[in-house]
Formats: sequence, structure tokens, C-alpha cells
Amino acid sequence: MAGTVTEKILSRHILEGEPVTGQEVALRIDNTLTQDATGTMAYLQFEAIGIDRIKTQFSVSFVDHNTLQTDFKNADDHLYLQSVAKRYGIYFSRPGNGICHQVFLERFARPGNTLIGSDSHTPTAGGIGCFAMGSGGLDVACAMAGAPFRIKYPKIVGIKLTGRLNDWVSAKDVILEVLRRVDVKGNVGKVFEYFGEGVKTLSVPDRATITNMGTETGCTTSIFPSDEITREFLKAQGREEDWQLIIPDEDATYDEIIEINLSGIEPMVALPHSPGNVRRVRDVGPVRVDQVCIGSCTNSSLRDLMMVAAILEGRSISEDLHLTISPGSRQVVDHLVSSGGYANLVRAGARILENSCGPCIGMGSAPRSGGVSVRTFNRNFEGRSGTKDAMVYLVSPETAAATAINGYLTDPRDLGEAPKIMMPEKFQVNDNMIIKPLPEEEAREVEIVRGPNIKPLPSFEPVGDVLAGKVLIKVGDNITTDHIMPAGAKILPLRSNIPEISKHVFEAVDPSFYEKARSWGGGFIVGGENYGQGSSREHAALAPKYLGVKAVVVKSFARIHLANLINFGIVPLTFRNPGDYDRISEGDELEITIGDLSGGCSLTNRTTGEVIELEHTLSAMDAEILKAGGKLPWIKKHI
Repeated sequence: MAGTVTEKILSRHILEGEPVTGQEVALRIDNTLTQDATGTMAYLQFEAIGIDRIKTQFSVSFVDHNTLQTDFKNADDHLYLQSVAKRYGIYFSRPGNGICHQVFLERFARPGNTLIGSDSHTPTAGGIGCFAMGSGGLDVACAMAGAPFRIKYPKIVGIKLTGRLNDWVSAKDVILEVLRRVDVKGNVGKVFEYFGEGVKTLSVPDRATITNMGTETGCTTSIFPSDEITREFLKAQGREEDWQLIIPDEDATYDEIIEINLSGIEPMVALPHSPGNVRRVRDVGPVRVDQVCIGSCTNSSLRDLMMVAAILEGRSISEDLHLTISPGSRQVVDHLVSSGGYANLVRAGARILENSCGPCIGMGSAPRSGGVSVRTFNRNFEGRSGTKDAMVYLVSPETAAATAINGYLTDPRDLGEAPKIMMPEKFQVNDNMIIKPLPEEEAREVEIVRGPNIKPLPSFEPVGDVLAGKVLIKVGDNITTDHIMPAGAKILPLRSNIPEISKHVFEAVDPSFYEKARSWGGGFIVGGENYGQGSSREHAALAPKYLGVKAVVVKSFARIHLANLINFGIVPLTFRNPGDYDRISEGDELEITIGDLSGGCSLTNRTTGEVIELEHTLSAMDAEILKAGGKLPWIKKHI
């Protein structure tokens, strides 16, 4: 058997292809997860495939994003999701039970399994030794229908951890240090696998924080071994039978090694507006702060909030800011209440929000105009907080708590002696907010409930050999899916209504985009490096497709968005010479000959008369899916 954790798990799951770096392999998927912002569309797609019951080992549907119910839309979607789960044999985690990644880690994740989820932070489960990847909702729907999930066999980067974290330094500082070194681009096709003696000093929640935010590097996933520490966590959750030992062999080899001495890490901070813009807190200085937000799927575990509660005990937050806390699960809240930590938070002045994503996706708690918000979240993209000119800093729970006390960005070491916390030997388990699947015969009798905002899936025609149209927009590097398809309380409720949500494509970048796309009959998008980084939201491909976008031509793509473009029949192309990006302008008339996509493509700029060579990384199957008009029509022929 191969030597690394990644190789061991993948070798058990490859159905087609060879384990050769860069070659496409088809993986058997054991589990899937969805959340409500992406799940409604994923299940509409699953229904369209026509399978009578899911074919995974198990799948879980969570409600944790669209919990702000200002009208009927979110409530209707939640009822749809619950009825679909009953009909097709899916676990359903009800609103209020917690954030999908935290609850999945606590109650579902299994070492050695493969998992895809319609949320980019699905790699959180890598903290327990699960090979977990974010994907678009259509890929999840296909996996539930029994189709394999295809990826390029990854380059395995070993991150060797030595030493032990000092007081006031935590797992968030570790992943910020990783991001400081590797940044948010250039890591497509890589798996970050953690090994070394330092791994044994990190708990499963610590590891999950690291694998969660590893998503921001752009890698396929991040993973830790499943060892005795993993076993103790599962035992405390009453799930010891799910444990298996999966550790790298002593002679395991990695394609690349990054060495990090945990003892040398200091409190870190990611400055606006990128998770890769990392500095030491001490070097940034005492920035005045208007808001502190603690939580998200990165830092809402019991360990993190117990630490915050201990720091705030007997103290009050600064009068110059407000503090919000979003616990990761009911289990976390239950323990905080019984231990007295919840009272510490309340007495200090924290506003405790429900167990949901909340401010992380712009669902409430937007900062003041021009405000500074210090958050324990994983993303600080411009405008993601709900306030376009806000400045968002990403930090650890320790740094956030110290900042909340002082009113300015604070190195927590300035508070003196660090508090000590003790994790429970046995967690308080209460799964009454998780609805289990019905027996198959009973499930067939379930009626699926659809509200008026849930619109039928649009259908798309097969892609022709020649694509023609205007350049609708030209953008720069590191364009995120938030830029393409914003989130927030206004737009998220429209996720099941493609005609309506398409009106908001590129809204924050170019408010005229929708009208141009409609009046010009669609066209092309041109971009720079790392196009489509961030969230897995397939609406960033589906809505542009609805508006007639035929191809996206950029210098490089982020992995999940590239897959989503293929899934919805938008041709993803890259400049053979990146300098040719400068030879195209918005409004130019283009003609792109793609043929059968078996080789390179040529672009003729009809406005300037220039010819530009393009290329792609499409496999033969990718090309077949594209030419069919997308994955949904393709999969219906093959399942």
C-alpha cells in the first residue's frame, strides 16, 4: 500500500484512471453534504436525474445559511429540503442544529471516507482523516445518483509540523502562517497533508480549523492522519466504532515538503482584502476596531468558544465596539451553558447569535460604513461582510477576544497569563434535531413541497463548434465567486430562482452587466489569474449561463469554479500567452473556434483583427460534457 494518508485513501476509492499526478481519476464517493444556500438547486438537479433513492453510504442536508427569514422564500426552501430528504433517504439537520461543517465533524465524519459537499469549506472534515472536497451542487447531485467524482490526481504537499504551540497561539495562526507562505493561488491540483511530531499536539477541532481554511489556498483539500487523538475525539462523541488508524508510513514520500515549527508561530492576522495578506499582529499595530465577530465554520468549536469565554471572564468589552458570537452547533452551546462559559460571554457584553453561518456570508451584522471588523472567519473579500467599504481582518479567537476587550487590534499576549481550558471527556450528544432517513417503501409516499419561489431548472442547448459575441466584462486577478454572484440577506433567498438571481451577476463590479448581457445576447467574460476563487456556489456559473455567457477566457482558474463552468456548459479557456490578456477590451467582438475541444482553440478579435491562441485543461470527458450542453443532460444519458 502507498505511503501517505492521501494515497492510502485514494487507492481504496479510485474506480477509473491511474494514480499519476495530473491524470484524471474517477473516485467513489462515500458521503455528501449540502447546505441550504446551495442545496435547493442541488436537489432540484438530483430530481431531474430521475433516481429513486440516493446511492451513497449516506448523505446529509443542512440548514445553516439562509436562516434569516424576512419573507416566505427561505422558509419555503427549508420545507422543500426537508421533504426531499424524507423522499430520497437523506439525513436532515434542521435549522438551529448548527453549521454544516461543525455538525458533520461532530456527528458524521468518518476517517478514510470520501466526501464531497456543495460548500467550499467541506475540507473541514479532513481534520478527522476524511478525504473531503468542495464541489458544485450538480456534482453532489450526480454523486448521490451513484456517479463517480472526477479530479486530477493531486500533487501531495507534505506540511511537516514540529514543536508545540505557545500560549495565546492557536490553530488559526497555523493556517494563517501557511497562507502567508503559499498565498491564495498557485495551489490548484495539490493536497496539503499534515504530518510530523507536531500533529500529535493538535486536537481534532484544531486540525479542522486548519483544513477548513486550507480552502483559501486553492488546493483540492487538506488532510490530517487518523490517529489516537482522532480516536479519543470520536470516543467522546460516542462514535468510536467509526475510527480507523490511517497514518503515513515512515518511508512515505511527498512531492513537496513545507516545514513549520509550531513553537515559532506568533499571533497572525490577514489584512483586507485577502486571506493571503498575512502579517504578525504585533507588526500591524493598534488598529481601532468597530466590530468583532467570533464564530464561522473555522472557529466556532467548543474549544474555541471555551477559550473566548475564559478570556472574557470578569471583563467587559470595549465601549467602542460590539461583539457577536456564532456558536458552531447546539452541542457547543449546551456545553457552554453547563460549564458557565455562556454566562461569561453574556456578562462581558457579547451578542450571541444563532448557531448558523450568519455574518460570515453577509447574513446580518454588517459593519458600519467604512468600519473595521475583526473576525475569526475564513474570508475577508471586499464587500462580503455586507458593507462594501468595510475593512475586515481575520484572526484567531484569542486575538479576537483580546481585541474586543481593548477596542483595537491586540496581540493576545499583551493580556498576560493565558487561561487554561479543559475539554470534556464525553460530549453531550443530542441528535433530536437530525431527522433520520425513512425506510425506502415509506419514503416513496412522501410528497415534495415546493414554494412559489422555487422555479424549474433552465435548459441549455449543446455547445457549437464556433462561439461568437461581445466581451461583456473584463476583470483582473483573484476575482471571487462573491464578485460574480454576491451572497448576503438580499440575494441568498433567490438561489432556487435562476431568472431572478441572474439579475445580480457582477452587480458589485459592473451594475450594468445584466442589461448588457440581455441586450447583447450574451457573450464572453475575460479575466486574470485565479478566476473564481472562494465559495463553491455554482450559481456563479449557472446564472451567467442563463444570461448567455458562452466562454470565460482567463489567465488561470480556481478548481471548483472551473468544474462548475464545465457542468453548466460554459467553455473555460486560458491564454496560451498571458500577455494576450491586454489585447482584448470590453465590448470587443470575438469569435472563438473550439471544434470538438480535443486541442487548442483560436480566438479572433473581430474588432481589432488580431488572432490569439487559447488552450484548456479539459479531459475528453469534460469536452463531451461541454458539447452536450452541461453535466445534467450528459448524466441523464449515462445513469
